[in-house]
Amino acid sequence: MAAAPASSSAASAADSREEIVFLDVETSTPPRVLLEFGAVVVCSRRLVDVSSYATLVRPADPDAAVPDPTARCSGITRDAVADAPPFRDVADKVYDVLHGRVWAGHNIVKFDSVIIRDAFAEIGRPPPEPKGMVDTLPLLTQWFGPRAGDMKLASLANYFGLGKQRHRSLDDVKMNIDVLKNCATVLFLEESLRGVLPVQNMLEGATIRTQGTSDPATNRDSNELVGSHVEEMVLDTTTQMDARSSIGFSGFVEHKGAQLHLSCADLEVRWVSSKVLRPQLSIRVDIPDNLSKVLVFCDNLAQSSSPEGRSSSPWKPLIKRYGNANRPTVRLNIPTVVSGNTAMYSTQIYQKDCNGVIPKLASRKIDAANLESMLQGKKVDAFFSLEIYGYQQNAGIRLVAKRLDVHF
Repeated sequence: MAAAPASSSAASAADSREEIVFLDVETSTPPRVLLEFGAVVVCSRRLVDVSSYATLVRPADPDAAVPDPTARCSGITRDAVADAPPFRDVADKVYDVLHGRVWAGHNIVKFDSVIIRDAFAEIGRPPPEPKGMVDTLPLLTQWFGPRAGDMKLASLANYFGLGKQRHRSLDDVKMNIDVLKNCATVLFLEESLRGVLPVQNMLEGATIRTQGTSDPATNRDSNELVGSHVEEMVLDTTTQMDARSSIGFSGFVEHKGAQLHLSCADLEVRWVSSKVLRPQLSIRVDIPDNLSKVLVFCDNLAQSSSPEGRSSSPWKPLIKRYGNANRPTVRLNIPTVVSGNTAMYSTQIYQKDCNGVIPKLASRKIDAANLESMLQGKKVDAFFSLEIYGYQQNAGIRLVAKRLDVHF
C-alpha cells in the first residue's frame, strides 16, 4: 500500500534539512537490480560525517541477479544477498536518509537516482525527493578536466593514490567524498597560485572559516552550496589562530591577491642560519604531514606551470627530510631591511609564554647571536607566504615568514 502524503509539518522538516547526503548503489549486471545501498550524511559547511547507513538488499530472484554463486557481482556474492532484507523492509530508512536533502554522488543523475526511484516504484511507494543534486561526474569533468583520464571514480581515486575501488556502497561513498576534497584542494591551490579563484566572489581575500561561522545564504542551488565550501576542504584542521593565543591551533589557509598565505603552530626549530654580511636569516623547522602534502603539491605545480620552473635553472625542492624518522622540514626565510649601517627584521617576532599569551614584540634589530639563542631548539607558531623565485641559476619556492610566535 502506498504511503500517505507527508503532512505540512513533515514537509517543513524536510525543507530545513541542510545536510548533504552522498550516496551510492550497487546493482547486478543488466538488467539492473538493486543489491546494496549506502549513504553518508555530511555537514554541508565542513563536509564532516554526521551519520551513515548501508544495507544489502535481497532481490526477488537472487539466483537470477547473481547467476554464479562464487562470482563477485559489483563486489557482492550471492551468499551475501541471500540473507539480506528485501527492499520493502529497508525502504523507510532509505527514504528518511534521502528525502529533503541535497543528494551527491558520482553519476547519480543518470544511474543511482534512477535505481532508487525504480526500487520504490516496484513496492508501490513514492520515492524520496532531493532538495537538489550534485553529480560529481559532470562537476569534476568541468572543473578538473581530463587529467585523471576517463573521470570514473576508480580513475580519480587512482590519480590521488586513494587505493582501489571496492565496489561496495559505503566504501565508494567515502572514496567519492575523499576524491571531491582532493579535487577541491588542487583547484583551490592552482587558482590561488595564479591569483584567480574559480569561485572568486566567495573566496577572494577569504580566510578558511572556523567551526560555527554562520552562512546567511541558505537558499542557493546544490552546486553553489558545495562550491561555497571549497575553501573549507583545503585542510582537515582549520582552526584560526587568535591574535594573543594559539592554544589548539592547527592551521589555516588565506588568499591575499596573488599570494597564498599559510600558518602552522608548534613547529620545532632544528637550526638557525644567519649570514649577517648580506644579511640572510632563516630557520629550518619540522612540519606536520598535512602541511607537507599541501607544500609538495604547491612545489610541483609551481615547477610545472611557472616561468621560473620552465626555465633552464635547476629547481630546488621545497621540502627536505632529515633524521632516522625521515621527518619533513622546510626553511623559513626571515627577510631583513637594511638602512645605512642598521639591519632590521621585517618579520614580526613575538615571545609567547606557556599560557599562550604573547606579551611583547622582540627586538627587530639584527643580531645573529641573539636570534640563534632565541630560536634554537624552540617551538614557533609561524605565519608565512609562498613566493616563487629564480636567480643565480636556481629556482624554486621560498617560504617567507611574516610573523613568528616563539614559545618560552
